[in-house]
Amino acid sequence: MAGMSVIAKNSLQYYVVDSNEALEFKLVRKPEDLEDEDTTFKPDMSHQVFGDSEQIFGYSGLHIKLYYSAARLTTYLTHTYTDKVHPEKYEGIKPDEVIKPIAEKIPPGYITNLDDFLTALQKDVSFVPFGDLERRFTARTEEGKERTFEVYRCSASTPGFLPYHENFQTFILWYIDAASYIDVDDDKWRFFVTYEKYEVDGRQQYAFTGYTTVYEYYAYPANVRPRISQMLVLPPFQRMGLGAEMLNTIYSNYQSDSRVLDITVEDPSENFARLRDFVDAKNCLTLDSFSKTKLAEGFCEAMVAEARKKLKLNKRQVRKIYEILRLHFTNRADKKAYRQYRLEVKNRLNVQYKKEDRDMEKLKKILKPEEFAATMSITSREQRLESLERQYSELEEHYLKVLERLALS
Repeated sequence: MAGMSVIAKNSLQYYVVDSNEALEFKLVRKPEDLEDEDTTFKPDMSHQVFGDSEQIFGYSGLHIKLYYSAARLTTYLTHTYTDKVHPEKYEGIKPDEVIKPIAEKIPPGYITNLDDFLTALQKDVSFVPFGDLERRFTARTEEGKERTFEVYRCSASTPGFLPYHENFQTFILWYIDAASYIDVDDDKWRFFVTYEKYEVDGRQQYAFTGYTTVYEYYAYPANVRPRISQMLVLPPFQRMGLGAEMLNTIYSNYQSDSRVLDITVEDPSENFARLRDFVDAKNCLTLDSFSKTKLAEGFCEAMVAEARKKLKLNKRQVRKIYEILRLHFTNRADKKAYRQYRLEVKNRLNVQYKKEDRDMEKLKKILKPEEFAATMSITSREQRLESLERQYSELEEHYLKVLERLALS
């Protein structure tokens, strides 16, 4: 575009589209949903398909329709636009590919003809979820309507499941940053898939709502340490408690298994960490060692033992839940009690600096003075205090958000 006039360059800005705005998703249950704006939802991100800028060049009025039948997840993909860049008008500049970047990420065989999609939609009526039913529960929408959901457990060996998994795993590209598809050939993966169960003309039907993946790691000598990898609840079903129900389903599945040491989480996002802490805090409140009286006495190994045995929580998570529940029962208007709580948490946070001190003392004994001076990276007292205060403030903010949800549950 070096030799292009300023007017021509400016006019090209008209053809730059936000890919997040251009994309629209639907989980179609009936033909009428295609024209119903209330059934449309948007991606949280699109850089994993359309690049870091999340822009598509060459169109105005662009709409990309990526629709799924609600049960079988039969896929329909098309796009429309009101205007398009013509290369002959702009010195050979061509518009970006729209369908190709998406088509490369989704399974082959997607439908591009709407009539064919509507014909395929009729097959959803006979859909039966894959795997074993693990949990059935009801949830209320923000409008107060009660709806029924079911969670099914699957593995790579579940008949017919893997092609279905190929369809729904594509959602992570739009909702989980740094997402990657898992190796389904590994038989240690477990899948917990959630559906809404609803009735049409007296017949039970299902709609996919989200899923969680768990990898069953080996733990010496003959144990298992399940690790939660990905959890996704699609936007139409968020703010209904489905994530908490899925997590409790996973816990229930493993808590009776004597081989399981504890359940861990892989690189949790801030939202998932808050969800997990809420669920764990609520569950720990049912344990004897987490009574108000026991919490006031301080953190102890009895808490670790009981939470690990009954809830499969690891020690680090147990300590975190102790601090959350201790804050729950601490009167922050009581200056003495609140100060005591803050000091206890800060003492734990300060452990990293104490370790730094010990490491530096060891180096001082084995290095020459000039060598030791070259390795000096110890944090000053003022820096430590500032860092501790910042860490504590961030931690308390997180804890209070968990407790806010706990109070509403």
